[in-house]
Amino acid sequence: MARLDLADLDLFRHIAEAGSITGGAVRAHTALAAASTRVRGMEAMLGTRLLERSRQGVTLTPAGHTLLAHARSLLARADRMHEELGAFSGGAGAHVRLLSNTNALTEFLPEVLGRFLAAHPGTTVDLQERLSDEIVGLVAEGAADIGIVAGTVDTGALSTLPFRSDRFVIVASSRDPLAGASSIAFADVLGRDFIGLDRASALQRFLADRALREGRRLRLRVQLRSFDAICLMAQAGVGIGIVPETTARRAAQTMALASVSLRDAWARRDLRVCLRRHEAGDTAIRRLVAYLCPGQAPACGGMPFSPAGPAPRR
Repeated sequence: MARLDLADLDLFRHIAEAGSITGGAVRAHTALAAASTRVRGMEAMLGTRLLERSRQGVTLTPAGHTLLAHARSLLARADRMHEELGAFSGGAGAHVRLLSNTNALTEFLPEVLGRFLAAHPGTTVDLQERLSDEIVGLVAEGAADIGIVAGTVDTGALSTLPFRSDRFVIVASSRDPLAGASSIAFADVLGRDFIGLDRASALQRFLADRALREGRRLRLRVQLRSFDAICLMAQAGVGIGIVPETTARRAAQTMALASVSLRDAWARRDLRVCLRRHEAGDTAIRRLVAYLCPGQAPACGGMPFSPAGPAPRR
């Protein structure tokens, strides 16, 4: 009897997390036709449907949810096996899987990860962008080691630590009528043309969902790959954008740009690091958390957490 291999499980995990076979194929570096064929082969092998397909993408069947849980567990164990065996041959060192929302990924992580990786050259970090609620689920399931999420998200039984604070603001040309406002509600600007991030961005998906809750759709005129690019387009009067206040403040030093505070509660970004309590005992994870949250102490099996390795510079 044929069996699923790790490549099949990895592809299925990517499809499930992307919400589409196309997105999963891109993440798995597989041609779309090959990915579709492999999924059909998995379903034929198992004798059951794993995915429900629609124009909006795919959703998991009950069998698909069961397979995803086992796939994540087996892939995590395989990763750990390679890391531990690699140490005997001088090969791969420690590996940490880190998930982050858009705000933390673009504004705060580059500097912290740069210092961490320079101090620990034998450690690699697999960094991926996700929505905060997705991150909590993936960390809880063991599909990631550490997550950075908005403080408004329920993290359940995960151990959490404060990371950074920021808030989202509207950016517009200094000539825009909004330039004179001190604050505004998100619902009040939904009739405007927006400059946004790529549709795959976790933040863009979040904002699209907030607009739908208001019974509207975002009028995306331009989609770009960075907050700085959004600020440049806003300065040119193409539309308005939503970026972290730290980005807007930095951009305003060199651009004719106005920023307006959002009154919505979700615009406040108290970012937190989350991880499973027993994971705090892993040396590589412990060291990275020490850089992310210097001086903080998550629980570790009932024992106090103590950072290992060089203390991060402030």
